[in-house]
Amino acid sequence: MSEIAEQASCSTDGARDALSQLVEMDIVETRGSRPAEYRRNEAYFRWKRIEDLARDHTPSELRTQIDDLIEEDDALQERFDAPSPNAVSPGEFDGVDHETVHDRWEALSRWRSLRHDIELLQQAAHRAEQRRDTSDTASA
Repeated sequence: MSEIAEQASCSTDGARDALSQLVEMDIVETRGSRPAEYRRNEAYFRWKRIEDLARDHTPSELRTQIDDLIEEDDALQERFDAPSPNAVSPGEFDGVDHETVHDRWEALSRWRSLRHDIELLQQAAHRAEQRRDTSDTASA
């Protein structure tokens, strides 16, 4: 706790109180009690990202982004002759130089990120459509 207090430039009690509030708000999670361990609640930050995207973009804008990412995903499926990054054979890296290995790992990392982003954007588009429908109903 003292490390957190030092980083936050506050007292240990102040850090403990702030962390307790973050736990109550479900922004962080706690594990154990002596000493308590805190970590960010990934589900909260995922929800927050989806809400922000839905608020800041129209469903149409989000669908356009999704379509662009799906095109890139399709190109990577073709490049690696695999349906997903996890299905790429380790043999893909046999007998190639370091730079090629690096390029392929970078492409696989990008592909995993694409899949994550597509899923987030799809949820955000759905949420944006719900917001629009709710807004239309409220103004009618």
